[in-house]
Amino acid sequence: MPRHAEIIGVGGHLPEAVLTNTALETMVDTTDEWIVTRTGIRERRIADAGTATSDLVVAAVLPALERAAVEPGDVDLLIVATSTPDHLMPSTACIAQVKLGMRCPAFDVNAACTGFVYALELGASAIESGRADIVVVVGADVLSRVIDFQDRATCVLFGDGAGAVVLRASGEAGVMSTVLGADGAGEELLKIPAGGSALPCDADAIAARAQFLRMNGPEVFKFAVRVIPKATNEVLAACGIAIGDLRWLVPHQANRRILATVEERLGIEDERVFSNLERTGNTSAASIPLALDELYTGGQLAPGDLVALVGFGAGLTWGAAVVRWTMAPEDEEA
Repeated sequence: MPRHAEIIGVGGHLPEAVLTNTALETMVDTTDEWIVTRTGIRERRIADAGTATSDLVVAAVLPALERAAVEPGDVDLLIVATSTPDHLMPSTACIAQVKLGMRCPAFDVNAACTGFVYALELGASAIESGRADIVVVVGADVLSRVIDFQDRATCVLFGDGAGAVVLRASGEAGVMSTVLGADGAGEELLKIPAGGSALPCDADAIAARAQFLRMNGPEVFKFAVRVIPKATNEVLAACGIAIGDLRWLVPHQANRRILATVEERLGIEDERVFSNLERTGNTSAASIPLALDELYTGGQLAPGDLVALVGFGAGLTWGAAVVRWTMAPEDEEA
């Protein structure tokens, strides 16, 4: 009998501190109207100085495990998608593993904002191959640590957060299909130049503010509105379903204008495209699992619903997955 992976638990966490557009007006040359008009973002969450990415991972995984009725010691694999790890080494997954009381293998994936979809594919593949029965997949980022708050083009976009899902072996496909892509020729469009082996974070790099994220916004926009419809259509075709069969399209939360353009090109109604961008900003690898958590806890997902998850980000990377939802509503779970 074929093995498949299904989602049996979901969780999310946003830091308490809220950074509004009005507050940003006092920090950089911008206005609330400028930010909302160009991005759709009104506020974002910021982790406090004592909180690392691994802490957000733990806060997202615990409710996911509880909803799945899975003990930490029963997890076979922990995968954390992040581009803001606690340290270059060890992996954030290993740090979170011990905080969670797990004993399983643990590793990080860095595909930037596409990271959760990449990690979901890896987790589902581990289950399908028979190498694991229960896998926890997390997307988590503390982007506020790598944002230049003197650069109004980028500092208004990003926020912090984490989301997690618990996958379990199943006889029927929950994660129905995935497609992944990458084009390293676009590496200069979105990157953090300093801090790795190519450019150590020395005094010269810091003086040039090269330790912060840099982005070519117009080119990233063009990339996003091209690859999101392409990846969505590819993964739908692989499943043999049409856009009209979807209950939800859950794209990476980057920019409201991107989402509007994608809706037009895919021919999907706005009310079937989930967005919490207004309240969270771009949380990178966390954005898609945070959206799933919000949909689930808000009672907007029911067993049998088809959901397409689509990400894009630095690398350049992109990826899409179709999930058949199997979790009962939260009130029934209780």
